[in-house]
Amino acid sequence: MAHGALHRLRQDLFVDAFAFRPMPPLEDAKISRWVPWLPERIRHWARWLPHFIVGFFAMCVFLATFSMSYGIGPVRGVLSVGFSVLVSAAPALTLFRPVGAFWLSLSGFVMSQGVTTAFSSYSSYGGGYRDAAFVTHLAVMTLVVLRTRPRLAVEMWLVTFGVGAVLTVLGGGGMGDLVPVAFFFGVVLVSAAAVRAWREERRHVVETQTVTAEERSRRTLLEERALIARELHDVVAHHMSVIAIQAEAAPYRVENTPPELATSFATIRENAVAALAELRRILGVVRSEDPDAFVDSDPEAPQPTLASLDSLLDSVRSAGLTVEAVITGAPRPLPQGVELSAYRIVQEALSNALRHAPGADARVEISYVLGGIGLRIVNGVPSRLAKPSPGAGHGVLGMRERVQMLGGEMTADHTEEGGFEVAAFIPVANTVGENTA
Repeated sequence: MAHGALHRLRQDLFVDAFAFRPMPPLEDAKISRWVPWLPERIRHWARWLPHFIVGFFAMCVFLATFSMSYGIGPVRGVLSVGFSVLVSAAPALTLFRPVGAFWLSLSGFVMSQGVTTAFSSYSSYGGGYRDAAFVTHLAVMTLVVLRTRPRLAVEMWLVTFGVGAVLTVLGGGGMGDLVPVAFFFGVVLVSAAAVRAWREERRHVVETQTVTAEERSRRTLLEERALIARELHDVVAHHMSVIAIQAEAAPYRVENTPPELATSFATIRENAVAALAELRRILGVVRSEDPDAFVDSDPEAPQPTLASLDSLLDSVRSAGLTVEAVITGAPRPLPQGVELSAYRIVQEALSNALRHAPGADARVEISYVLGGIGLRIVNGVPSRLAKPSPGAGHGVLGMRERVQMLGGEMTADHTEEGGFEVAAFIPVANTVGENTA
């Protein structure tokens, strides 16, 4: 511990003690907050107010110590002026080299002992030189603490009164006056260190809040991008799948199809499949940023609902999928998020049946129950081999995300007959009418 303390003392007070560390002016935001009634031109100069105050204090110290040199002779007068310059230069130096200003002020503090003894019989001020050096040294140490770091308060206090104790012992004096002065210096420096620590903590809090706000904005942006990608995937992928299926089936519906027409339909299907691959690739990039973007989000833009289910079923039927819809319970308006998620789950499940189970029959069951809505989409065994799909498996993941977002449960697995089944339940809070019923 002692070795570490000495190492920190050396780093703080000896290494690069006279390094150039200019004090920056006040921020315009602070000036505008403190004195908003000042004209803009005056506020610009008010940024340098701390520098003016320190410079004015240094000038007052010089004038006060210089006035003590009257009537002590030319030689002693030159020494007194030199002492005045040394003592008054230390406060001004805190604006540029704070640690070096401490050593300069400490030198003036040491010299004040000899100057007071040498000039006491020639000047009517007596111990004025020593008092001026004490006050100036305290002011310099306070400024250094406010400009650097709190722990310098303890280090400078130890060095100052260690030197003071040595000078007192060498001069044959007692420690009676040194103890209360050391205590007073300690109280002032601890107060300055507390102010400096408070300012540092406040700055860190502001920086943390800024970083948190930036991260929150970035997360919101990613969530919006992921939500857009989710909706684009659900809508565009469905229609592109229908296009691909219709383009593949069209040549078989016309007898003696011309080769040019068959080639055109094949090109359409290839382009549709390529577009699906690119769409899923882009969706994968967006999902990699934030795979859980929908856990606490809720769509706000107008979206399809279960009222558009007939149009969806007509679309997939025209693509060659035989689908049957069964609705149980009394249909009723549901929250927008539930309506959208239910529609998208049915849409995605039927699109998967088109891609992966060509020629199979599908059945859509929608159950309106008291605690929510149940969905079941099941398709049979495909009648022919499905062509390889470039999908990345985001369809089932997207359905699961939507259900989890609303606090529901979902299963998706193969059936015993070789088909595929998607079953989900989305809870819905009971309305007043339902409770009454």
